[in-house]
Amino acid sequence: MSEYYKSDVDKEKAPIYEALLAYRRSKQRSFHVPGHKNGQVYYQWMQQTEVVEDAPTEHSNRVVPVRTYLEMMEMDVTEITGTDDLHHPEGVILEAQELAAECFGAEESFFLVGGSTAGNLSLLLTVCDEPGSIILVQRNVHKSVIHGLMLAGARAVFLEPWVDPGSGLAVMPSLETIQAAVQKYPEAKGVFVTLPNYYGMGTDLTPIAGVCHEAGMPLLVDEAHGAHYGQHPELPVSALSCGADGVVQSTHKMLAAFTMGAMLHIQGPRLNRALLRQRLAMVQSSSPSYPVMASLDLSRRLLHVHGAEIFTAGLAAVKAFKRGLAELPRFQLLQPSGGLQREPQCGEQIPAAMPGRTGYTAQDPFKVVIYDDNGVLSGYGLQQQLEAYGCVPEMSDERYVVLLFSLGSTMQDAEQLLEALRHINTVCASEQSPLSSGVSPEPIRQRYPATYVSTWNNIQADHQLSEPVTFSLQPIKEEDTREVPIESCSGYRAAEMVIPYPPGIPLVYPGEQITQKVAKQIKVLRDAGAKFHGISDHTNRTLKVMKHEE
Repeated sequence: MSEYYKSDVDKEKAPIYEALLAYRRSKQRSFHVPGHKNGQVYYQWMQQTEVVEDAPTEHSNRVVPVRTYLEMMEMDVTEITGTDDLHHPEGVILEAQELAAECFGAEESFFLVGGSTAGNLSLLLTVCDEPGSIILVQRNVHKSVIHGLMLAGARAVFLEPWVDPGSGLAVMPSLETIQAAVQKYPEAKGVFVTLPNYYGMGTDLTPIAGVCHEAGMPLLVDEAHGAHYGQHPELPVSALSCGADGVVQSTHKMLAAFTMGAMLHIQGPRLNRALLRQRLAMVQSSSPSYPVMASLDLSRRLLHVHGAEIFTAGLAAVKAFKRGLAELPRFQLLQPSGGLQREPQCGEQIPAAMPGRTGYTAQDPFKVVIYDDNGVLSGYGLQQQLEAYGCVPEMSDERYVVLLFSLGSTMQDAEQLLEALRHINTVCASEQSPLSSGVSPEPIRQRYPATYVSTWNNIQADHQLSEPVTFSLQPIKEEDTREVPIESCSGYRAAEMVIPYPPGIPLVYPGEQITQKVAKQIKVLRDAGAKFHGISDHTNRTLKVMKHEE
């Protein structure tokens, strides 16, 4: 049998999923965890109480597990003979991870059952291998990166992201900023960036990888929203193909895994893989979910076997939606002002001009970002209206609504979304006042004539590089804090994180001085209807800060 044929046969397999099917069919008696015993406890209870599945009586409010849920429990196992061990894989998990590496173009891939958070934490704990390690970090990173810095006791040099002037949205640090940081801090253990951003915006990572490698530093990429990148000619290329050393992907976000299913892909000699395995064991459960791992296995198989074809229906739905949206000029699309430049696919030669490109040149076609060009409905308001018509967006901010399509999207999805926007457009046109949006009625562009504040942006410094910021797990004592109105928090040092969610990008972290700009940003987002993690006051009226030293 040829190696090519062997590989072609192997990719048809889903080792973990097949092992769970075999376990389910075996009908073995369980004398191990989990305690539900393959769902048996619910079957027994339903028989004893004569409960009929999905058929509560008129006077009953009993919650009864549906058949599909119970069948899933029959595949919810632990580390027994035949199911392998995520933290010391030798069998089906090892085989599944090797197939994933082949599919995604990595030298080695690791399954994550704690989402991309587990991958970000493990990468940071690997490269920041001693207290006080310096690492160069994009400023507007996910909260898991801040937590990783705290766990590692690292010192972060924050890099200000480049901001697209057309949209006002931050993308990632420019090549020039990263070059300056690498030159100023040659002792840094690595560079950590996020690409694409939550809005599907990106640029070419190849020259940035080159700068990092020339300095002997690994490039680490939070590619949570780009698990599908590089898998179809109409999609941007993946961070791995651009030369990144460690890449974290949320397989559940843009591919077909269960929620919390993610992967960490590694290539090159710049990461200590033995230490990485130990860090992964630290941050992941010793009782990982087998259904989640099986979903990663199946998601990889779907992509591995069907290739680019698997995206055909989803892309067709996106294109149908965009054609329909063109007939509703009130609602505009976010896209690069200069148009998209086609990214090279794997194996193609990189154009000589590409290293000089900066900013926003790649857009994920599955991230459809729209806004009310009349400036009447905020993003939050438009989201409320869409939800009233049965269409639930991924997120919104005070200007934009992010609509997430995927390989699972259909023409019916696109048509319902268009129908909702047609209704909203008609109602807006017929009313004298704006639709209820939870914000003041004047147009957005009048309320924010010069600046745009986003839950994604965190742009604070006048300089492109911060001084090294020390992180630790040392808690702030309650007696050293006080609560002040958000309108009055400028000048204090924060005693808690302020994290608009989604997407989970901290505006301020404990110990950081709150600038007037950030205080205003928090207030604007709160008044516009943003939700926050980290703030202890659930009304978002006050913020816990450090007491001023006398």
